[in-house]
Amino acid sequence: MGLIGSIGLILHPRRNPGPVIELIVQWARKSQIEVLGLPDEVGRIDCSAVAVPAEALVARAGLIVSLGGDGTMLRSMRLLSGTATPVLGVNVGRLGFLAEIDVADLPLALDRIDEGQYTTEPRMAVRTRLPDGREVRAFNDIALVRVPGSGLAAIAIHVQGNEFIRYAADAVVVATSTGSTAYSFAAGGPILSPRVEAILVVPASAHSSFDRALVLPADEDVTLELLPTTGRLAVEVDGEVVGYLNADDRITVTACPAAAHVVRLGGTTFYQRARRKLGIKGSIEAGHRAPQDYSGPPSRADVAEQ
Repeated sequence: MGLIGSIGLILHPRRNPGPVIELIVQWARKSQIEVLGLPDEVGRIDCSAVAVPAEALVARAGLIVSLGGDGTMLRSMRLLSGTATPVLGVNVGRLGFLAEIDVADLPLALDRIDEGQYTTEPRMAVRTRLPDGREVRAFNDIALVRVPGSGLAAIAIHVQGNEFIRYAADAVVVATSTGSTAYSFAAGGPILSPRVEAILVVPASAHSSFDRALVLPADEDVTLELLPTTGRLAVEVDGEVVGYLNADDRITVTACPAAAHVVRLGGTTFYQRARRKLGIKGSIEAGHRAPQDYSGPPSRADVAEQ
């Protein structure tokens, strides 16, 4: 008997991975392993996975298989946040940072995981509590973004209770190292290895002389205080709007180390994925030698869901 007791599936909200699900079901049937899915996801697809509520899926699954792109992986990680259940990311159509394998490699990957021939990579999350009392958690970022037609985001950044800097910007992004290649990177922030447990605070299009990002250790909280001059701001959690803030509101963001665990089988490294996804070439003046795995800038089809 292998290590996998049951497999839980998390699916892309729009794509139809029916044939991939049946591939997993056929593999699982050989070892009498059950395959579970969320009712609203497997219910829209003609497949053999057993529909169970989210709570049951988290409690029963020994492995979660994410079928989609980075957005599906982030949703899987949020669902499992705080548990030790590993997540295997499978690319279904697009290249991402978080997925480990393509569909063609899935049967062999499941064999290796069932035999214990894999490692897991812990991923940090960030969390905050909104003024209405709701707690939200993100594996990429929590961003305060100006609402179109409203004023700039005017925010004072407090670190460990002391004000450090005031930003006037289109947005202020509080990101994990996982999220350093997402909104934070687009705003000019640095790329961090996912093994680094740190909090990034990055202004997007800052209207001030200081427009640099802050890199904080995971054990230092950061508070974002909306100043009287701010416009209304949307709160985005991993790219999804979950609420709004106004002048004099404040939120404190804290780190959740090792909140999720991503399966790694050793096929590619984070740096190989970053080079390919971001089209990193380096300086012409320094001389350029294309890496063996580099095939030019990513096409539109390579851009993973966020």
